[in-house]
Amino acid sequence: MQKQYKLITPGSSVLDLGCAPGAWLQVACQSLGPLKNGGAVVGIDLKKVKVPPMHCDSRVQTVCADALNLPKNKLKALSPQQKGFGVILSDMCPLVSGISIRDAALSAELGMRALDLAVGGVSLLHSDDIVQGEGRSECSNSTPKNDGLLQPGGHLVIKLLESEDVKEFGQLCKPLFKKAAWLRPKATRSCSKEIYLICQGLL
Repeated sequence: MQKQYKLITPGSSVLDLGCAPGAWLQVACQSLGPLKNGGAVVGIDLKKVKVPPMHCDSRVQTVCADALNLPKNKLKALSPQQKGFGVILSDMCPLVSGISIRDAALSAELGMRALDLAVGGVSLLHSDDIVQGEGRSECSNSTPKNDGLLQPGGHLVIKLLESEDVKEFGQLCKPLFKKAAWLRPKATRSCSKEIYLICQGLL
């Protein structure tokens, strides 16, 4: 995914939601370039995750916490100069029960939380637009840049379990980003329902 989309560039600030076991931490750190370039990688997970010392440097830190309950201001405080992040990766996944409808609903809930963390209440405004077909231009001009953790021009990746509901995520994100596309990575098992929504260039 990183090779194809170049989401993480030298000096980027990256927030990795659901970072266990640490694969994205390694990829993100290696994509930051030399230490002199700066940048930061912050991983959040319910499990305690040790930073892989062979592939990561001092720019990587992990926090054992529930991303669903962490206030945005605490997350923003972890970013360089407290200015938010240039890339947000959500690899969060529910504990799979085997009941596909339930699992998909829980996955969608995690995805919506990631979207809210990234762009703020604007996601809910656009959700209303889709349902009601009404414009919300008065609010959408000011909400996204002040309420979310993703910087203008930033990228967002959300892992979801395929279902009818995931199509709504594409509808929500397309008006907010320059590009929004679906990807099933080659590394994903053929029987897996995991799919990624890749959003580039927050407007």
